[in-house]
Amino acid sequence: MLNLPSWQRSLTPAFGVPAPGQYRAQPEDFIVDEQLDFSPEAHGEHLWLRLEKRNQTTLDVVKQLSRLCGVMPRDIGYSGMKDRVAVARQWLSIHLPGREAPTDLSASLAALGITVLEQARHPRKLKRGVHRTNHFTLRLSGEAVQSADFIPRWEALCAQGVPNYFGHQRFGAGARNLQRAATVLAKGWRKRDDRQGMILSTARSFLFNELLSARLRDGNWCQPIAGDTLMLDGTQSVFGIESVEESLMERASVLDVHPTGVLWGVGRSAGEEAGAYEAQLAARHPALCEGLEKSGVKRGQRALRARLIAPQLTFEADAVQLSFALPRGSFATAVIGELIHHPDTA
Repeated sequence: MLNLPSWQRSLTPAFGVPAPGQYRAQPEDFIVDEQLDFSPEAHGEHLWLRLEKRNQTTLDVVKQLSRLCGVMPRDIGYSGMKDRVAVARQWLSIHLPGREAPTDLSASLAALGITVLEQARHPRKLKRGVHRTNHFTLRLSGEAVQSADFIPRWEALCAQGVPNYFGHQRFGAGARNLQRAATVLAKGWRKRDDRQGMILSTARSFLFNELLSARLRDGNWCQPIAGDTLMLDGTQSVFGIESVEESLMERASVLDVHPTGVLWGVGRSAGEEAGAYEAQLAARHPALCEGLEKSGVKRGQRALRARLIAPQLTFEADAVQLSFALPRGSFATAVIGELIHHPDTA
């Protein structure tokens, strides 16, 4: 049976395990604002709504919009899934060709705790993964934020970046999603059993975290090694290297490029040192790796490191407020787990 291990943290060698702390005591302690790099065009068949939700998942909002607008859930688009226990702002789209939304839509949503912040028409459905960043405003409290090493920890993350782990929420309560993924992949993955691709995503996320933890253990998670695929900061552009040149080490040190890890699937494996980490991963988790390959999912790459964008720290009476943005797909809990000890991020 697969369980979640205690993956390596980047600051533990220098500072030790962080002291206990709290976060998300209430939704207002965890504010996330999805950032697009374009605006709706003000015409078209799709109504785009920028919404603020509290104590609800993105799929909860999709269900309500489907009911209120008389459309199928598949007619509603969104770019990213946002946390339940949070105040989250994001765009969603509704396919309404030739008709308007119900006149009382905003009021009906408000009664459900969902606020319409903006709305506009657009020719196309909102697709997954088109937002550029998520901006977070977080409130942390407890023993950890009173520790003398809290500011040095924060400054280290700002300087070196954050291990780009998938958050524990990806694997479900008690690693339930991971257990299901292992069971399905062992039998043979079928599209009809995994319409949203969550099983494949869960397995690939676990393997990525395992590889990142191994490179953290060896101290090369934010440095290029032979055979690596590197990603340009702020983009999804990647390029492979056979050997490590001094210029690449310098670019990595200023967070201009990041080493990547494999999102397991069909495709050519890495070579040299980077390939050795993939071989170790396949040896430790053969059933997951073979199941993913048999599913036909294509190999991908994910940066091992995420850069904190415009980070700010403000002290309150008994807490701290952190403000920063992360690239889409990166988890704020990876930042929190480096600063405080909490069961959700351990």
